[in-house]
Amino acid sequence: MRHEQLEQGYHYQVMRRALDLIDAAEGTIPLDDLAAQMGMSPAHFQRLFSAWVGVSPKRYQQYLALGHAKALLAERFTTLETAHNAGLTGTGRLHDLFIRWEAMSPGDFARAGEGLTIRWDHIDSPFGEALVMGTDRGICGIAFTAETGQAAAMADMTARWPRASFVEAPGALSDWARAAFAQAGETRLHMLGAPFQIKVWEALLQVPSGHVTTYSEIAGAIGRPRAVRAVGTAVGRNPVSFLIPCHRAIRKSGGLGGYHWGLPVKRTILAWEAAREDAM
Repeated sequence: MRHEQLEQGYHYQVMRRALDLIDAAEGTIPLDDLAAQMGMSPAHFQRLFSAWVGVSPKRYQQYLALGHAKALLAERFTTLETAHNAGLTGTGRLHDLFIRWEAMSPGDFARAGEGLTIRWDHIDSPFGEALVMGTDRGICGIAFTAETGQAAAMADMTARWPRASFVEAPGALSDWARAAFAQAGETRLHMLGAPFQIKVWEALLQVPSGHVTTYSEIAGAIGRPRAVRAVGTAVGRNPVSFLIPCHRAIRKSGGLGGYHWGLPVKRTILAWEAAREDAM
C-alpha cells in the first residue's frame, strides 16, 4: 500500500508539470508531444493517466482547462438548502457515507487546543505530499505541501491550535489517511473550529464530488445570506483539505476564487473529481 501511495503522489507531480504545459499552450497538446515533454513513452503516459483518473490525456486536458470551473458552475451547480439555522446538527454522517465527523465544543476551541494531543505525519496523496494531523477522535488537519513547502504548511497548521501538543507519529495516521483519499471505508473527522466556521464546513460537506457551489450559496444555506465575505474566510480557514471540500466553493462568475494551498492544487482536485465522476 505504501507503494500505491507513492505512485499516487508521483502521478500528481506529473500532472502538475503537465498542467503548466497545458496552460501555456494555445490548444490541446497531442499525446505524443505531451508524453515526450514528460519524458515518457506515449503508451506509459496513457497508462499513468488511466490509472490515476480513468480518462484519456486528451479528455483530461479539457477538465484542466482554465474555463472548467465555469462549466462546472453551469452543469454541476449544487443548491444547498437552508438546513443550519437551528445551529449545528451535531455528530452526523454525510451523504456519501464515508465520513463521520465530530465537532470540538466551543469551550474547547476557545482554549486553543490546550490539553489536546495532535499527532502528525507527512503522507503521499493523489495531489502530492500531504501533512496529515489527527487526534484520538479522527483527522483534524490535511494540508498540501506541493506549493507551500513543508515548513510553511506546518507553521500554518500548528498556529491554528497554539496550545495543543504536536507529536510526530510516523505511520500512525496511515490507515485513516489511506481510507480518506481512497474514499473507502469510514473516515473519522474531528473538526476543530469556531461554531460559525463549523457551520460553513458542514455545508461544504453536502456538496457532492464532481460538483461545485458558490460562497453566496453557502452563506444562504447557513442562514447568513449577507455574510459572504465571512463565509469566504471560513472556507479559507478549513483545516481538513479535500475531505471538507473547500475546493468545491467557487465564485458566482465561475472564477476559482482562492485556495489556501495553491490554485494549481485546487484546479487539479476539481479536474480529478469531475473526470472520475464521468468515468463511473
